[in-house]
Amino acid sequence: MEHPIWFALGLTLFAGMATGIGSGIAFFAKQTSHRFLSVATGFSAGVMLYVSFVEIFIKGQEAMTAAYGAYWGHWVNVGSFFGGIVLIGLIDTLIPSAENPHETHSELETAPLHDPNAPVPNFAGLDCRPAEPGVHDHLHNHKLMRMGLFTALAIAIHNFPEGLATFLAALEDPSIGVAIAMAVALHNIPEGISVSVPIFYATGKRRKAFALSALSGMAEPIGAGLAYVLLRLFVGDESGLIPPQVMGVLFGGVAGIMVYISLDELLPTSQAYGKGHDSLFGLIAGMAVMALSLLLMR
Repeated sequence: MEHPIWFALGLTLFAGMATGIGSGIAFFAKQTSHRFLSVATGFSAGVMLYVSFVEIFIKGQEAMTAAYGAYWGHWVNVGSFFGGIVLIGLIDTLIPSAENPHETHSELETAPLHDPNAPVPNFAGLDCRPAEPGVHDHLHNHKLMRMGLFTALAIAIHNFPEGLATFLAALEDPSIGVAIAMAVALHNIPEGISVSVPIFYATGKRRKAFALSALSGMAEPIGAGLAYVLLRLFVGDESGLIPPQVMGVLFGGVAGIMVYISLDELLPTSQAYGKGHDSLFGLIAGMAVMALSLLLMR
């Protein structure tokens, strides 16, 4: 494989591993900073929205107009954009809402992860409280374990298109790939918490919760690598390279996917974790940092 491909895969792997960072924060931080998570996810949304409309969508448009002309090129690019939205929307619809990976957890739900004497809450409507207050008796609650595993599966499914977005951006422009990888990584931190919390309550095993949380993020590099191999096999030219018009369609779709993720997942999560204008401050900061980075790289 060429060096740029390894670089792109490395960035995608970094972004996916951030679910493990979220799990680590849940277990080892003395207190989970919900305001930090709010600003971080808002920042991630700002980066994704700005780079989607200012860079990725434009790159797709340039490739499409070069291949199909000014008129039809714009039509194909716009169709690709909304096609990406439809794709991620279908994936979101197929995942049961009870196992949605972007559910936030209150301080009462995460308190026992930091304090062994804290009472275990009636988590997600499932009675997992011990007979004696302050004693954590993990009785392998199968419903809670199922919830954690389905959350991990839901995140893995979500991470396939996110991994492809990171990979393709890094392959085309490493600097933009780095920005998207950072945004996706910030986005994956609360997802890691969402996986590890119910699994820990079900089993009492931190290592198992951490491992499953980190494993769910590995769908990003796996999905990116698999998609790239399939693209080279089925649409690659004689040298194995992906034609520019195919890359243009993919860029339009990636822009749509990232806009959907920002509006449907990141901003609601940011608002749920934060107070006041935390979410808006994070959003604007993400856009500003992305804009400054693009200006400095020109």
